[in-house]
Amino acid sequence: MLLPVLLVLATLDPQHALEDWARARGRAFDGGDVTARPPIWRERAPGASLRDFTPPGSLAPLIRTVSPGVVNVVTYQNPGDGIPAGRVPAAMGSGFLLGPEGYAVTNHHVVKGAEALQIRLSDGRVFDAQLVGSDPGTDVALIRAQTKGARDLPSVMLGDSDTLEVGDWVVAIGNPFGLERSVAHGLISAKERVLGVGAFDDFLQTDALINPGNSGGPLFNMRGEVVGMATAVVTHAQGIGFAVPINMVKDLLPNLLDNGHLERGWLGLTVAEQPSGDGRSHLAVVQDVFPSGPAAAAGLRPGDRITHVNGRPFDSYLALLRRVSLLAPGTLVRLSVQRGQAPPRELVARVGEPPAQRPAPAIDTPAVEPPHEDVLGLTVADLDAAAAQRLRAHGPGVWVQAVEPGGPAARAGLRAGDVVVEVDGRRVTSAEDFRAAVGQPGEGRKLTLRLERRGQARSVVLGGA
Repeated sequence: MLLPVLLVLATLDPQHALEDWARARGRAFDGGDVTARPPIWRERAPGASLRDFTPPGSLAPLIRTVSPGVVNVVTYQNPGDGIPAGRVPAAMGSGFLLGPEGYAVTNHHVVKGAEALQIRLSDGRVFDAQLVGSDPGTDVALIRAQTKGARDLPSVMLGDSDTLEVGDWVVAIGNPFGLERSVAHGLISAKERVLGVGAFDDFLQTDALINPGNSGGPLFNMRGEVVGMATAVVTHAQGIGFAVPINMVKDLLPNLLDNGHLERGWLGLTVAEQPSGDGRSHLAVVQDVFPSGPAAAAGLRPGDRITHVNGRPFDSYLALLRRVSLLAPGTLVRLSVQRGQAPPRELVARVGEPPAQRPAPAIDTPAVEPPHEDVLGLTVADLDAAAAQRLRAHGPGVWVQAVEPGGPAARAGLRAGDVVVEVDGRRVTSAEDFRAAVGQPGEGRKLTLRLERRGQARSVVLGGA
């Protein structure tokens, strides 16, 4: 019946036939005037906008302001006496100046093995530079330009990477493929990415274009503050770049300045990770305190919940481990502690040196580590529901809390956050199962571990001749 009705209406008034028919059908449907019925969609009022959101305009003023502090880092091999004019550089990267003293930050892999360094500024000035300190685990290096009394040295402002949210706008400035001071913009795509670079993996992921030559360059927020340092790109993908959070760089720089390398801090306590009430973060609950350690001297007790380090919150056991490990021995650290139902208190500890018998983490793992974990160079813990959800694990297993740099596990490609589900074909559902399956590996023995990494299955082989 529909087609004949439309045809009749069309012959009577071709222009308004369909509109009249629609109104009639609407009245038949709801018994009233269709024009009075509320729409089934929503539209913003003219001139209205999202709350707390300002559409981005031109980034030119920001880039014009911050770019003088971005430098080109050039490395040379076997330079002889000085750096001969016109010599072809061995490698090029990016960096950023911290202040008038000439200190600059770049990547460890940019300056690794270099016998001479140069810093090139946007105004054309070129300075020889020297390496002050470097750490391969975080891929951070501190260098200093030999400015010889030069004035008006530009610099950048550092921000707070802990306040970043996924979706925040960022700008990357660097020298990709030798193209000086190239600019790219994008978003923070994810936080706390683990790439297996070292024990302190905690990368920002961004879709701002980062290419070879960008390494060491700054990632700016919309306030013109450096919130990250470009450090890696996934070569087989497009539009995925990574940066070291600037707060990690700030924690590490005093250590590099004083020691030239990372001297790990140590508190002397064991902690367990427990889910917090908000369902998003995790609490670090003290399990045990070494009698003669820095934590004991500060007054920490078993059962205390550590919530902040130097006024900054953290949301996982690994974040606490990284934050304290980057502090040089002798540094004073403020720990915010919740004890029972009492009001929060703040304790001050002087970070100590790890025990001499082995390179210990800043905060040891729960309970006494059995010998085989030292042999393998990793620490595992039971996989509870909260950890399984965070690590996107599908089945039972144990999760890797820490991997010793340069150890057998690290050489085999294991990373913190991996979930081990089998050892030599034997299912493991707890740390005790893992220890029983591993036993005491001897020289030349191979262990095949099946694991999940961010939900993807893979296998690694440890040991062997």
